[in-house]
Order: sequence, then C-alpha cells, then structure tokens
Amino acid sequence: MSVKTDRSEDVAANASPPDYSLTGHSARRAVEAGLVAAEWYHPEVPRKLMKELMQRSDQPAVRHTLMWLALHVIFAAGGILFWGSWWALPFWFAYGVIYGSGCDSRWHECGHGTMFRTPWMNDLVYHIASFQVMWNPTSWRWSHVRHHTDTIIVGRDPEIDWQHPIKLVLKTFMFVGVVDVCSNLKKLARQAAGTLTADEKDYTLESDWPKVVFWARVHMMIYAATIIASFCMFLAGMGWKATIPLLLIGGPRVYGCWHGVMTGLLQHGGLAENVLDHRLNSRTVYMNPISRFLYCNMGYHVEHHLFPMVPYHALPRLHEAIKHDLPPANPSIWNAYREMFRAVMRQRREPGYYLRRELPPTAQPYCEDLHVSIPERTFE
Repeated sequence: MSVKTDRSEDVAANASPPDYSLTGHSARRAVEAGLVAAEWYHPEVPRKLMKELMQRSDQPAVRHTLMWLALHVIFAAGGILFWGSWWALPFWFAYGVIYGSGCDSRWHECGHGTMFRTPWMNDLVYHIASFQVMWNPTSWRWSHVRHHTDTIIVGRDPEIDWQHPIKLVLKTFMFVGVVDVCSNLKKLARQAAGTLTADEKDYTLESDWPKVVFWARVHMMIYAATIIASFCMFLAGMGWKATIPLLLIGGPRVYGCWHGVMTGLLQHGGLAENVLDHRLNSRTVYMNPISRFLYCNMGYHVEHHLFPMVPYHALPRLHEAIKHDLPPANPSIWNAYREMFRAVMRQRREPGYYLRRELPPTAQPYCEDLHVSIPERTFE
C-alpha cells in the first residue's frame, strides 16, 4: 500500500496545538473556510441499488440483537455459577466484551435509526446501549449528528479522538476504561445537576437540554442503586460476591471496553483533518467475524460516512459497489494498526502531516481543492 505525504511542509514547526473546542478560534475559522455543513464528495451509485441498500429491516437486527442479549445472559450466568473458581474468569471476560465493547456499535447504529425498521426498537436498544457505554442518550445523539455533518473538522466535530498533540500514554490507558469511566460519570453527574458545557449547548438543540438533564439523572440513579446493592451484599457477609452487581453493571466498561477502543481508534487515526472527502479522513478495515459482530460492520467506515443511512448489514454490499472509487481497505486490524501507528508517530514530529493513500486507477481523484489548511496561532 502506497503512502504519500501532504501539506507537512506548509505547517510551521512552532505551531501551537489546534483549538478543538466548539466555541474557539478554530470554530470561527472553519466557518470562514467554508467547511461547515459543506458539500462532501460522494461516489456515484445507481439509484436502484442505493434504494435497495437503504432498505431497513427488522429481521436481521432482531436476530443480531437477540444473540447479543442472549450472550449477556449466558456469560453472566457462567460467571456467577462458577464464582470462586478459575472457570469464572473466561465467562466474566466474555461478558465484559459483549457489554463493554458491543454496546458502543449498537448505540451508534440505533442512533442512526438504521438498525431496525421499527422506530421503537431502535430507541429501546439505543437507550440500553447508551447506558452501557455511559453516554447521555440525548446529548450524544446530537454530538453524532455533528460528527457526520462536519467530520474531523477542527472546531466543529466534538468526536475527534486523535487530537493533536497526540498523547500516546493516554491512548494506551483507553484500553482499560478507568479514565474513560471516571470522565463519563463526572460528565453525567454534572449534567444531572443541570449544567451543560458551552460545547454541549453548541451541538444540542436547546429544546432538548431538559432531556439531557433527565436522562443523566436516570443513569446516575441506576449506578447509585448498583453501588448500594453491592454495599448491602458486603454488609450481609457475602465477601467478594458483593462485587457481582458492579461486574454486571458499569464495571464492564472498565474491563471489557478494549475491543471497542481497538476498533474505534482505527476509524480516523493518522488521517486528515479539515477535508471534505471521506476517503481522506476515514479508514475501512476488513475484520474477522467476531469483530464484525461486536462492531456491527463499522469496519466499513469510509462507506458508512459516505452513506450513513445505509444499515450495518448492507455495508459489505455497499463496499463491493463502490470499492473501485476508494483507497484499498486494510486487510486486517493488525495491518491497519501498523499503518496508523507509523502515521501517528510522524504526526507527533511533523504537525500537519497525514496519511494519504493511493487511489485505484478506476477512482475519481481526491478532492484536493476542497482541502483547507486552517492555520493556528504560533508562539511569538
């Protein structure tokens, strides 16, 4: 796979870190540069085929979700049944991944309203998964709308994981969710107290602010009840069994989030900011069947951003239809990490560098004229 450098030479070595807040100078510059709610590049797809791909259905989603929920029950039951023996560990490990990682992609797909055809099914699974991932279901719905409208636009997108300068130690800690869980609980507690940040107010519809507070309070009450149950079990002399409520609720986001982090970091890592071509800022990775199940086919991430209303189960077909116009997909998670890590390490040395792959001969050229470099303040 060929890799090219772009615009590294145009960025001053002494540039200050970008302002990723949604109310700062980068936000204003993004507006001035025409990057806000702009027209993005899209491959041509026959109208009839696109209509087929966008068709929603309850059947695959119901099967998929029932399997996901059943695995919760099976693994939790095994962990409790074999409590006190080494046999319990693989069950708790699997339960943690199903809960702590599988929730992320289901929150995401149901948030788009594309997992099920029936709206209430999408809403039900969305709220369950939002609780598991420890995200406010109202504010994060609006956050993700902004992410798709202004993908990786500095000062506009609230979901940029790879913010510069990149802190690799912090990224490593993400695979064990202690920092993330503490941050999310702190955020929920603040929202439950009725306080929204300037960024949250920027991307959340004002009429939905009371809903943000309401759902934060619901989540915090459930977590409080879980802690109280665990404490009561401890007082009842149940010893280490008193941790079971915490292992079942909340805890999996600490010990089971690693797969969701592993796949999520690949979405945009090492790629371009402030472009209007998803082929430059998103990555498609071929994944094994287990990862595809846990991740709801989001390995096809370029395709998802190009056509976000195509359901997860149709993304492989969409990929086959447009791959002639996309950079080659990474053949595995391991291959993608090797590629991304090299790019990230170079970004740490060269502000403004990003990974730019060769397109196949059948592809339309990258929209180079749509790339806008937003200069940041430099130290005097």
